[in-house]
Order: sequence, then C-alpha cells, then structure tokens
Amino acid sequence: MTKTPPCVMTFAATDPSSGAGLQADILTLASIGCHPLSVATGITVQDTVGVESVMALDAEWINDQARTMLEDVKISAFKLGLLGSVENVMVIAEIMADYPDVPLLIDPILTSGRGDDLSNEEMQAAMCELLFPQATIITPNSIEARRLAFYDEGEEVKYTTLEVASQRLLGLGSEYVLITGTHERTTDVVNGLYGVEGLIKEYHWGRLLGSYHGSGCTLTSAIAACLAHGLTIEEALQEAQEYTWQTLKNAFRPGMGQFIPDRFFWAREENEALAADFEKPSSIQH
Repeated sequence: MTKTPPCVMTFAATDPSSGAGLQADILTLASIGCHPLSVATGITVQDTVGVESVMALDAEWINDQARTMLEDVKISAFKLGLLGSVENVMVIAEIMADYPDVPLLIDPILTSGRGDDLSNEEMQAAMCELLFPQATIITPNSIEARRLAFYDEGEEVKYTTLEVASQRLLGLGSEYVLITGTHERTTDVVNGLYGVEGLIKEYHWGRLLGSYHGSGCTLTSAIAACLAHGLTIEEALQEAQEYTWQTLKNAFRPGMGQFIPDRFFWAREENEALAADFEKPSSIQH
C-alpha cells in the first residue's frame, strides 16, 4: 500500500473563487504533500473583488462533519480560518479540547481583502477566550493583531506597537504569534514571530506589487502542512513563508479584482521545463 500522507483538518468557509477560504486551504495542503480534510463552516458569495454575503452553517453540522472524520482518520494538524458564528467558535473549541496534542493553527480572519467585515465583536471575543488559549500559533496581520489584542476594550488601538499587541495576544494562551507586516509602511514586508519572552525572529520578504486574495489562508495552511510533516515551528515558518512568497510572486489575475496566489507554481514551472525539453531537437539517430 502507498504510505498515507499527513492528514490536516481545516475549518473554513467556502470561496467560489478558490482564492481564499476552504478551497485555498485544500490547494495549499495538497501542494505541500498533505491530505486535506475539510470542514465547511459557512458558504460565501464572493468573487476576486470582494465578499457579498456569508451564510454560517449550523454548529451541529460543524460538529458532525468534524467528529465523523476524527473517528476515522488520524489528524496531524488543525487549521482554522473563517468560522462564521459564535456558536461555531464554541463547538470547534470543544472539539479542539479533545485533541490537545495536535498542533492548532489559527488564521483569525476579521475582514476580506476589500475590507468587508467577516467577524463581529462577539466572535472576536469568543475566539480570544475559547480558541487562542489552545493554539500552537496564531497568524494575524498587523491590523488584526491590534484589534484582537484589545478586543475587550471595545475599540481598536491603531497605534500600539506590535510588540505590545503580541504580548497581549500571547497572554491569552497561544504558544506563538506570527504577525504579518503587509499592511505596515515598510520597504520590505516584515513578519515577526513572538513568544512569551518577546520577539524571537523577524522575517524580511521583498514587497510585491499588487493586491492578493488569500495570502493569509495560504500562509497558515502552509505552516500547518510543514508541521504535519514533522518540521519544528521555526523550520515550518521559514519553509511556509518561502512557499507563500513564491505563490504570490507567481500569482495570476483571473478576474477584475485581486490576484490569486498560484499554489501549484512549482508544477507549472516543471511542466514548462518539460515542454521546453520536448521542443529541443532530438539527439536520437534513426
């Protein structure tokens, strides 16, 4: 029998454009050699421009989807994205509590790339209080980090430092926080990994032109895949960020909105090289 690849369970809402959401998770996990198990938390109406509406699925459906698979398949990592409702957050937190030894990665999605609100204050509070204490790592962008760090104060503190935001988030219980710096006014994109003792490492990536749909989903899923393959957290972060940067560098624009990361850029490069070989004159003498 063929060896079973690591299985990663992802909880997210669907995205018909496959730029973000459940489809982005599946593409990323498959590209990095994992078998994705997907639990739909909601259904969205969206395109590459923005999100028009979200319909959260009933929490019982979330529970049944996940529990059924968990009774059958061994999971190497969990990845959470858009969860849809407070009730969904609560039931997922109960599921996660039954698997404390499996890495839990959370991409705390608050808005779409266009700025459409996808999470209200009650959902943010539920994530902070029920899920973050169980997390191996959370991966907010700088805007999300500041909002979530002060979720219980009723307003976003826009100008707090990322160091302060990271420590407040770590105080909620997550083992690590990776804050991505796409929205910061820096020449390079600077992503910071934080632990309880402060900044562990900064990662500098060349800033690419354009706006991308699903970069956060891609990054967190890539980290989950790398951890599922047995890499350490720092090894996984390095490899996943390199992979994500390459997906953005090779992104394409199928519609009128944002670019879509090419999660299978490596396969297209191999195919192009193979096609070029076929075009070369044959050296075989007939």
